[in-house]
Amino acid sequence: MNAALADDHVTVLSRDRESEFEKVFKKHFKGLHAYACTILKDDIMAEEMVQNVFCRLWEKTDHIDIRESVSGYLYRSVYHESLNYLKHLKVREAHRDYTLQQEQQSVSASQGLELSELETRLDIALRELPEKCRTIFQMSRFEELKYQEIADRLQLPVKTVENQMGKALRLLRVKLADFLPASFLLFFLS
Repeated sequence: MNAALADDHVTVLSRDRESEFEKVFKKHFKGLHAYACTILKDDIMAEEMVQNVFCRLWEKTDHIDIRESVSGYLYRSVYHESLNYLKHLKVREAHRDYTLQQEQQSVSASQGLELSELETRLDIALRELPEKCRTIFQMSRFEELKYQEIADRLQLPVKTVENQMGKALRLLRVKLADFLPASFLLFFLS
């Protein structure tokens, strides 16, 4: 690989001349790191970009022909490495946003189907309840009436309302147990 080790004269950089490579590294690292920091606004990634440039320079030492100053080559390489990293971040972010959007749409559709199925199963289970039991349950859960209010409306003793609600809840738990998670059943049917 032909490379200019000093900014003004051209010399050959090879793996046999590790000390020259180390001198170039030590001479330019801080400036390249500061330059990458201005582009990336991230100290750690700036260091990573500079290290990538030097690693690639070392690995491809036989294939790279530097026709201008080493400094110019290194700054241009760090610039392009940093821009490629930023582009990669944008692609990753766009992919993440797309994936989240797809997941939300999938969850929404799934929840819609589950809710529809729950409503259907609940309606069927309610219709299978004895009439007095169903009426008391609907007044308690859907109209949000207290047991005393239900007893007054139906002209029944409060104890009868309590017994009918207990019966309705037991029957509904049995009929909906395979469909609903236990925590939801406890919340909805207690």
